[in-house]
Amino acid sequence: MKLPERSGDQLRIGVAITVPEPHGSVLQAARARFGDPWAHFIPPHITLLGPTVIDHDSIGAVDEHLAAVAATHVPFVVHLSGTSTFRPVSPVVFVRLADGARGCAALETGVRSGVLRQDVRFDYHPHVTVAHEVADEQLDAAAADLAGFDASFLVDSFHSYAHGDDGVWRPVRDFTLTGAAAGAEVGSPT
Repeated sequence: MKLPERSGDQLRIGVAITVPEPHGSVLQAARARFGDPWAHFIPPHITLLGPTVIDHDSIGAVDEHLAAVAATHVPFVVHLSGTSTFRPVSPVVFVRLADGARGCAALETGVRSGVLRQDVRFDYHPHVTVAHEVADEQLDAAAADLAGFDASFLVDSFHSYAHGDDGVWRPVRDFTLTGAAAGAEVGSPT
């Protein structure tokens, strides 16, 4: 995994929807089973902002921005079902979102604005990685083994993550979705 370089007191951060238990442990164990070198360093998640370097002095502005984004979005349901891949472009197998992609995309657009505005190499495609940077045989095994995976969960928050010097991504702060319609019945945007 290529990460952006940092220097001095800069921080490497990311923003993601954390896959809750019991699903998170199941997916993390599967990722380890397929030999993914990042299995124990990256909790199962749906990325909203990939690895990004910021100055230490900017963390307050970033937190304010993320809180403002969370305040404009309502909770929604994500339904994970089956697998797919980014091959041949990238050696990745992932669990697909059968429902909730629109809600994730709206969050991603909000997160990747303001102080976190940046260009991206690929169009946003919400997913949960289960195998990356492993041999084709392991990618094939991951795709086959998790083809029947099926889980749903409520997304009522997202997290900022910090990348530690030990290579582990850890959640730092929770941002609860409190949009105006948050009290209304929770739907499942696609």
